[in-house]
Amino acid sequence: MAGERVLVAKVGLDGHDRGVKVIARILRDAGFEVIYTGLFQTPDTVVAAAIDEDVDVIGLSMLSGAHLTLAPLVVEKLRERGSDIPVVVGGIVPDHDLEAMAAAGIAAVLTPGATAVQVVEAMRNVCLATAAAETPSTPLT
Repeated sequence: MAGERVLVAKVGLDGHDRGVKVIARILRDAGFEVIYTGLFQTPDTVVAAAIDEDVDVIGLSMLSGAHLTLAPLVVEKLRERGSDIPVVVGGIVPDHDLEAMAAAGIAAVLTPGATAVQVVEAMRNVCLATAAAETPSTPLT
């Protein structure tokens, strides 16, 4: 799979954008088409942009501690609009919140220390899993 489209966003009042810009460049250099929505987005604006841009995955950068509120809200808004675009969260997420993130529908979480290779692999794996789930099965004859 090549040329996956990813939307990266900063949701809420978190104004720290150096990391998300580095991630956008890593993904771009790995062959992803990257759409960056900028700072201070709402869940609704992220979902609208993701659907409009027909992305394969959404990457949220979360450093503000609002990951248990805002990331699940993005998933909820996507589902309300009939979209199954997977959401990946990167940033400061304590280990004890990982189970709650998965239960909220977050496809993957990348924490500080993740290498460029791990970021690309995680995003590709999420895209591949989604593509496999969408592929209709062919009956055996």
